[in-house]
Amino acid sequence: MSITRRSFINAAASFGAFNIIPAKVIFGSQTPSNQLTRALIGYGVIAKSDNHLYDKKSRLVGLCDPDKLRVDNGLADAESAGWGKIKAYKNFIELIQDPGVDIVHICTPPHWHGCMSVMAAREGKDIWCEKPMTRTVGEGKRVMEYIKAKKRMFSLNTWFRYKDPFYGFGKEVKYVRKVVENGVLGDGPVRCVFGAGQGFAWKFHHSGRVNLPVQKCPETFDWDMWLGPAPWRPYSKHRSHGTFRGYWDYDGGGIGDMSQHYLDPLQYLLCKDETSPVRVDYQGPKQHPEVVGRFDRITFKYADGTIIILDGNESLKNEPFITGSNGTTIWPVKNKKGVVGLWTNPGENSDKMFGMVDVNGKRLDSMKIVNDLPDPAAQQTDFIDSVKNRKRFCINEETGFRSCTLANLAISSERLGRGFDFDPVKLTAKNDPAADRFLYQSMRQPWLDEFLKD
Repeated sequence: MSITRRSFINAAASFGAFNIIPAKVIFGSQTPSNQLTRALIGYGVIAKSDNHLYDKKSRLVGLCDPDKLRVDNGLADAESAGWGKIKAYKNFIELIQDPGVDIVHICTPPHWHGCMSVMAAREGKDIWCEKPMTRTVGEGKRVMEYIKAKKRMFSLNTWFRYKDPFYGFGKEVKYVRKVVENGVLGDGPVRCVFGAGQGFAWKFHHSGRVNLPVQKCPETFDWDMWLGPAPWRPYSKHRSHGTFRGYWDYDGGGIGDMSQHYLDPLQYLLCKDETSPVRVDYQGPKQHPEVVGRFDRITFKYADGTIIILDGNESLKNEPFITGSNGTTIWPVKNKKGVVGLWTNPGENSDKMFGMVDVNGKRLDSMKIVNDLPDPAAQQTDFIDSVKNRKRFCINEETGFRSCTLANLAISSERLGRGFDFDPVKLTAKNDPAADRFLYQSMRQPWLDEFLKD
């Protein structure tokens, strides 16, 4: 189902000229000058990370931010990082229209991710986007369809599905994927509990404030540009910069901030990259219409019966991370040795990665069992190689959309204060216009037109 301007506006209402030539074409694919160029949109804390400012696989040539003070800091930091004097763009439109930029890094608050991704793709850019991919399911659907149509390369800036230890496990997620996809947990659905007891903190301190005072906006800060497609609000410092995550207009608290780091590898290890839940349920206090609060429990259910529980109040912290249909369980780290348990009987212990498991009455080293299993299919994990050779990155516009949909279903159920059924093909709530009001939200002009333009 393709989103047109009319269908997007109608859904929202009923629910509430450059020729881009890549550097490799100009300079030749083997020459030293064929280093891809990139520029940063937004220069907050995340832009200063190794994946943005300091990444040496491509050459940083410029940045922009609606806060002039941040632009000045970014220029100084870039020079200190060895990039020399890079360009300060007047705004992100000037940046994405520069034919000297190959890759756009979107380091803004989430309410900008969808619109900027589409606009950058329209200008022929490849995109490295911060998480979450988008703020709503409707925005994510549009980005996914548009990126594919324009044949751009897209990377979502999370990496735990392919490198670094999985949260709480001290080991890469591929080992858990091997257990799941090779049927060690049985032939039926699994139950997964993800919460503080399993190595996740939901960052409930990411909450906004009600009754904010109207303040004078600093002359160095373009508040209207910062708001962009979000509803217009009078300026209050707490709505912007480091504390914006506590407001529904721009993000979704801890779930918006961090959950895609956890839900993307979870989606991968559960072999759910091509689908979404058919049901989401919410338990917790009633949410404020503007300000993000805490939740007790959010539960997803898939068509095959697989369950994922986001354990907000830690009431399930003593349960295993995954329980298989045959009773085998996977546990997170249990002691300082980094023990992860793959057990039929919870509570056992071992100094090996996956502990011991009973198989036909025999005690076997389950790490050996896991090592002997076939490895998952290889993934494309180098984004610069993706750009140069037009090979899709493993966390792309489709896989990223599906894991972001988990987060946005959770956020929509929070705001709705109840659960609802979801169609993973049509990507809408089933017979629930109230839920769709949160899944599909409109944008402030002129950004809606830019978002939906062909």
